Amino acid sequence: MLFSSLPFLFLFLPIFLLAYYLLPRSLRNIVVLVFSYLFYAWGAPMFVLVLFGTTIIDYVLGRLIARYATKGNVSRLFLWISLLSNVGLLVYFKYANFFVGEFQVLLSSFGFSSSSFVAIALPIGISFFTFQKISYIVDVYRGTTPPAKKFTDFALYIALFPQLIAGPIVRYHDIASQIISRTHSFKKFFSGLWRFSIGLGKKVLIANELSQIVDTVFALPVESIPFTYAWIAILAYAFQIYFDFSGYSDMAIGLSRMIGFDILENFRLPYISRTITEFWRRWHISLSRFMREYLYIPLGGNRVSAVRMYGNLWIVFLLSGFWHGAAWTFVIWGAWHGFFLMCDKMFFKAYAKKISGLITVPLTFFIVSMGWVFFRSETLSYAWGFFNALFNVFSIGTVFSGIAWGEFITHRGLFVLVIALLISFIPAIVPLSKKVIQWISCISPIKKVAFQSVCIVFLLLVSVMAITNDAFHPFIYFRF
Repeated sequence: MLFSSLPFLFLFLPIFLLAYYLLPRSLRNIVVLVFSYLFYAWGAPMFVLVLFGTTIIDYVLGRLIARYATKGNVSRLFLWISLLSNVGLLVYFKYANFFVGEFQVLLSSFGFSSSSFVAIALPIGISFFTFQKISYIVDVYRGTTPPAKKFTDFALYIALFPQLIAGPIVRYHDIASQIISRTHSFKKFFSGLWRFSIGLGKKVLIANELSQIVDTVFALPVESIPFTYAWIAILAYAFQIYFDFSGYSDMAIGLSRMIGFDILENFRLPYISRTITEFWRRWHISLSRFMREYLYIPLGGNRVSAVRMYGNLWIVFLLSGFWHGAAWTFVIWGAWHGFFLMCDKMFFKAYAKKISGLITVPLTFFIVSMGWVFFRSETLSYAWGFFNALFNVFSIGTVFSGIAWGEFITHRGLFVLVIALLISFIPAIVPLSKKVIQWISCISPIKKVAFQSVCIVFLLLVSVMAITNDAFHPFIYFRF
């Protein structure tokens, strides 16, 4: 079920909120847990047992790790059982098709025939809830968080529906106290509704509109894409994936806030970054934090030699790319970012502060956008062909493959692209941003609430109209 779907907006969410606030406080966690499983079952009923079964296993293992904390070898054994079972399950569901396919290609290259196999379906959200369980188990083993006392508390942590499917990836000790007791108020509920409305607008009014441009171009034979269209398409995709994913995160944070939970931010204006290092501090923050704390630092982090440190960076970002999808394009995308992070550490980061943001911000955005070519392409050969289209200035044209300019990008599409660009980059203009912040701070609370209320109604109405008249557009990160 999508947050940006009519069944969610007019059926699931109203019924859930009524049940949550009308039933006794003592039942609220149970209400959230039941509705979280109903939410998951709506889109993947056959995988509910996978979610529930692995939750039971990790709850028990977490308790055993804490019980035998003084017996290092025993607790370490339970830790490895959990890690291997979680990673093994992820590898089976997410990467078995990839490995079998690559093995068949290898057999074919040696002249052997390969038999057909039944593709394995991917449980929705498995990449995200697996990482949450790993972070919990590791933190319990390290002693940085106590194990959940009640199974329902742990099950709620794993299955909390606002962030179950596509994050943010939440650590248990960041939310444990809120599961036990959290505050509710009209101010908090209104703040959550405001945030949800912004996220819905990002997804429906911007990301979905830009997807029409992107999908039109990337569906064409790559050799027929001219220079101008390739650049418009990759710019559109850079903004599409940002507004799509940050829109989902906004909705997740907003929904959580409406029921009393405070979830950490997942995006902080990533396209105004001056370096790739800064970009990863602003983009998918919860994943970056997970990779740093549970992979990069255990590998040695910055405490090792320069050669090993750069190797650690490569390992982390190759795995980060592979986490996004079982394809070589994602691996290369991870390697691309790993390479520029190495460049940052070697020399660029030291000079970036001395160079004007008018140079470093566009340069960083250019590097990130070139990485999106790999991310969006189905195959590496298509990605190389798309790069050729991007830099083949002699292929400028207005008609290609029978598609004219007006069919490729409408006036509305061009308008949305410009709006997306302005929203993404205007905060980089520091003097203007300061004036806007000062202006907002001078508005009285009553006027601010009135303005937000009008915006909420407008965003919800326009978004619902767009959903009603538009095709089905799943969130990009749902397939990860």
